[in-house]
Amino acid sequence: MLAHHSTTPPLHHSTTPPLMTRVAILGATGYTALELIKILLRHPEAEITAITSRSERGHVSSVHPSLSQRLDLSFENLSPQQLGERAEVCFCCLPHVASMESVPQLLDAGMRVIDLSADYRLSDPGAYEQWYGHVHTDPARLGRTVYGLPELFGDRIPGQTLIANPGCYTSTSILALAPLLSAGLIEPTGIIIDAKSGVSGAGRSPKTNILYAECNESISAYAVGTHRHTPEIDQVLSGVSGQSVEVIFTPHLTPMDRGILATIYAKPTGRAKPASEASQAELLAAMKEFYAGKPFVRVVEHLPRTKDVAHTNYCDISLRVVQDRVILLAALDNLIKGAAGVAVQNFNLMCGHAETTALIV
Repeated sequence: MLAHHSTTPPLHHSTTPPLMTRVAILGATGYTALELIKILLRHPEAEITAITSRSERGHVSSVHPSLSQRLDLSFENLSPQQLGERAEVCFCCLPHVASMESVPQLLDAGMRVIDLSADYRLSDPGAYEQWYGHVHTDPARLGRTVYGLPELFGDRIPGQTLIANPGCYTSTSILALAPLLSAGLIEPTGIIIDAKSGVSGAGRSPKTNILYAECNESISAYAVGTHRHTPEIDQVLSGVSGQSVEVIFTPHLTPMDRGILATIYAKPTGRAKPASEASQAELLAAMKEFYAGKPFVRVVEHLPRTKDVAHTNYCDISLRVVQDRVILLAALDNLIKGAAGVAVQNFNLMCGHAETTALIV
């Protein structure tokens, strides 16, 4: 029997209507923030009370036209103290480095924070400096901040004041690999992750490589051997499986708006049967057992596609056994399950709301 790494808190029924949780979004101009706003607008227990930007001013619809007549707020440059007066929870959508400058002040202002940057994901300040090129200015919180992947760490999230939202490539890879690594069914080294992402994964800031004429009708690898999600994947999978895990991670930019597909190659251990249809079925069964009761991971028989998870908070996972290799395939929407959707999962667990609130449409 495989151990489950989290449990969803029981629902408590009451005749008293719940109080709305006031939320702020710090750095609200990007694609992830837009998706976050859309989800929160349909959340029955959340009220958006502030959106901020260091550069933009004016009504939210001036940057996000799709929000016209849906959210009557304007961008402001508010201090952490001002945010603390307006909201109880802050979704921090700032880039790395900028985030760790703001998070301590937000916490001091009495807010709970869900940080969507990479600043609190790694446990080792030295590793952070090596991969991100900056000295961490809040190192005491590294290693103590809960990694916000609810399928693995959901039991640690309720009541926390700071959650490190996971990366999109990392969520895809970790969710696919965690069950079989935890059960000792695949080797922890020699794992190859070939992942492809839509252009929105590169953010909204203008860059040459994401101009239409550069990325349309073209697929290209980038950051080969140097992508910053590599130590995050190694760290989380090592902790979950209780062994040292090392992956080779290669990301690719694909000419689509959104979505991630990861094809992962691993070698079965002696505990797994030799390559056969029987062993493939048993491995799939082990994955289904691992994720039993986890509403947003779907272990499927068919080969996952980005189209099937687009605009949803689902991660679809499957596998095949080929020539004594286990080939895992996982797909999710990088802006939802890879960012805004899992952030709302974390918000729900942090605040005592049902985990699926506003996320199943």
